[in-house]
Amino acid sequence: MNVYMVSLGCAKNQVDSEMILGAMKDSITLVESPIDANLILINTCAFIEPARKEAIDTILQMADYKKNGAKLVVLGCLPQRYKDEIIKLLPEVDRFITIDEYRNIAKIIEGVMKGDYKIQGEYSPLNRIYSTPSYMRYIKISEGCQNHCAFCAIPLIRGTLRSRPMESIIEEVKNEVASGVYEINLISQDTTKYGYDLYDKKLMIVPLLEELCKIDGDFKIRLLYLYPDIVTDELIEFIKTHDKVMPYFDIPIQHSEDHILKKMVRRGMKDYLLNLFKKIKTEIPNAILRTTLIVGFPYEEEEDIDHLIEFMNEVKFDRLGAFTFSLEEGTAAETTAETTEKTAQEGKKKNKKPVQYNEKGEIIKTGINLGPLPVVAFDADRGFQFGALMNIYNFGDGKNYPNPNSQWYFEASAYTKESAINSYKFIVNYDNKTLIPGVRMSICTGY
Repeated sequence: MNVYMVSLGCAKNQVDSEMILGAMKDSITLVESPIDANLILINTCAFIEPARKEAIDTILQMADYKKNGAKLVVLGCLPQRYKDEIIKLLPEVDRFITIDEYRNIAKIIEGVMKGDYKIQGEYSPLNRIYSTPSYMRYIKISEGCQNHCAFCAIPLIRGTLRSRPMESIIEEVKNEVASGVYEINLISQDTTKYGYDLYDKKLMIVPLLEELCKIDGDFKIRLLYLYPDIVTDELIEFIKTHDKVMPYFDIPIQHSEDHILKKMVRRGMKDYLLNLFKKIKTEIPNAILRTTLIVGFPYEEEEDIDHLIEFMNEVKFDRLGAFTFSLEEGTAAETTAETTEKTAQEGKKKNKKPVQYNEKGEIIKTGINLGPLPVVAFDADRGFQFGALMNIYNFGDGKNYPNPNSQWYFEASAYTKESAINSYKFIVNYDNKTLIPGVRMSICTGY
């Protein structure tokens, strides 16, 4: 059976895709084009709205290849969360498979293919077809999350924390190191929380690292997705004193300002975060600091962005990703966003109408202040995006504009497709509709 697979989303989803293919590996041949496939698999992400849009666009694109007789199967986060809705929306799909059904993936695929192929493999982290370069692997050490951050839909999709037994992880790492793998990336939704559910509410990431470091061979371990308030002194000291663990601290903080962090239901406020990063750099001067930020969260003001930039300049992260807030159904932020919208509507009644001038300084239009909406600026050449809440105006021409009298400064690290990391400072000058050359702006509505 010829199989073509598209895996969307994060590295954790990628591991799922590898296990799905592993369960079928004795019965399939992977092909490089959907034209040649008997079966097209799409493993989806549904974390935020752009991910859902990408998933649906991909499904519709792949549906065109059904005319060649291929079956189309959609898996992962999208059917896990929205199966009832998308069955009606996407009749082109032959079968939607939720994450909860993965253990029976072989039998389900057999049913889809109507018994034409026998599939008897096991869905297991020890049975994968790898999609990473031969020198590195992602090792998933737990599933789900119990943090329940206000903006995050992960617990609604993946459930609560479920740690993988340590023996299974050790076995997988041993096998990979023996096969020549050099870089072992430990991943989960919250890697620092590993073992809390399985080992009597104890944080077991350090004991796990102790066992992994005993494995013979030339290899390195990288930790991804560390929650800041449980990056313990013990963990920092272990990384400092064990060469097999890379001094790479991937600690998503989401924001710097206490009142935003509290609304996000995050643990670890601004002073704690500053002290944590200072401690890491003091103990391990060559440590790499990586984080991710969310801008545009309800109640955020322009001054919060200014303080966030000051925080970034003080910490000097080596790697940084910035994302605009995406309001997700069922999260705590949904209520917060509704409150913010009511506040904005009340503010419109109080605000004076802004004006738009011609070159002679004469008023040509008056507008309505729509209140704060997320604005995101892009530098496409350098792969950069950043956003903030700014007052948006509508002048009756069917378009929305930022405050024409404002100038917004921001600075952050930028990613390119080649993974080159650079620091840039942009000055975005809003002058009615215009923007400084080299930076493209769009206004995100619909939140």
